[in-house]
Amino acid sequence: MFFTTHDNLKIYYEFKGNINSPRKIILLNGLTQTTIAWELCIQKLLPSFHVILMDFIFQGRSDEAPQHRSFDVHAQDVFGFISTVVKQPIAVAGISYGSLVAQHLAVNYPQVVNKLMLISSFAHKTPLYRSVELSWKNALKIGGYDLLLDVMMPYVLGQSYFESPFIPIEKMKTLRKDLQPKPESILKLMQATEERADYLNALKQITCPVWIIHGQNDILFPVYYAKAIQESISQSQLHIYEHCGHTINLEKPEQLAQDMITFCS
Repeated sequence: MFFTTHDNLKIYYEFKGNINSPRKIILLNGLTQTTIAWELCIQKLLPSFHVILMDFIFQGRSDEAPQHRSFDVHAQDVFGFISTVVKQPIAVAGISYGSLVAQHLAVNYPQVVNKLMLISSFAHKTPLYRSVELSWKNALKIGGYDLLLDVMMPYVLGQSYFESPFIPIEKMKTLRKDLQPKPESILKLMQATEERADYLNALKQITCPVWIIHGQNDILFPVYYAKAIQESISQSQLHIYEHCGHTINLEKPEQLAQDMITFCS
């Protein structure tokens, strides 16, 4: 299904589970993810939940746009969807890139968010992260998505996943390539992150209950990023997953699903 944004672009979304359930949650993708990334996680939520999946502009089956989208505009897209299609406040969970959209949504449109789950999230950047960000950008420009995957994998998957993967690494690379993400689309998504200012102070405006979920072995965003978010949001709890890296919806899908059930009960 498709939703039309304020600027007449189409955003792809899916409904899963029981659409009449009062327990509704929308899941927001990471940078190079699509709705498929949540499949292992949501099985435990069905059929007692109404699960909503969506691809941002530049992701999956959603439209492209002439210009990049800031996180405020991504959040405006999600707000428009919730207010016109869902028509009630719901729980929002976002991972990595999607967690940044979720932050801006909760700050700018608190009326549509009754609970917030920030997974593998961050609100400020260090010089080390800026160096990683630059390496990803250059890899994409020089070698396209193939090289980006090779550069990304050690940052976004924890050691335990490499030792015992649900999906073999080479197969995962093949599956992700089959999604055929355009390098220029990923670059436009990355531009939003590159231009985003420190957001820790803005997070103080969030008053709904917040769970911060973070992998103990996240190399891309070490645990201190999550602790900084917790210190900025008064109604927040931090949950650290042991033996887990950055891509929690793939590395610990059952544990994440159980936490979603507990949090939304």
